[in-house]
Amino acid sequence: MDRPLLTRRSLVIAGAGGMAAASTGALAQTSPPAPQKPGALTVAPTSQAGLGPRLTMHAIDNFHGTPGAGMVCDLSIRDGDGYRPLKTVTTSPTGRPADPLLVDDALKAGRYELLLHVEAYFQALGVKLPSPNFLGLVPVRFVVRDVTQRYHLPILFSPWGYSYYRGS
Repeated sequence: MDRPLLTRRSLVIAGAGGMAAASTGALAQTSPPAPQKPGALTVAPTSQAGLGPRLTMHAIDNFHGTPGAGMVCDLSIRDGDGYRPLKTVTTSPTGRPADPLLVDDALKAGRYELLLHVEAYFQALGVKLPSPNFLGLVPVRFVVRDVTQRYHLPILFSPWGYSYYRGS
């Protein structure tokens, strides 16, 4: 019996799920499962070209592979020895708040904290978590130095970890 020749190209074409099937000579194709809650992004992000100084954020749920819709976030600025609350927002179905966090003159130089309510987010979706969960409230701390620029915070999170960076 002839076994099919396994090359790097045939494995890439088959995909990771097809590797076991490729070794037996059968390549069965299955469609991926339909997305469950929360829903997938259905519209493209709006271009930021030509806009003035602002602070924006995007919550990305790595656990479900979707935008972090319904995430509650508290924005504060460093004031003396603590943080002074500025506003609380909830992300839309795109994982972004309806409006920028800060725009034009409201964007001040300083140290900021964006507090994500990660545990409450996953509980609202019915995800079974340990009690207490590994992450409850996640502080994202960053510095705004030049108030003439745009600052964007993409934040990737799961019940067990998070990462963020200055996006574009």
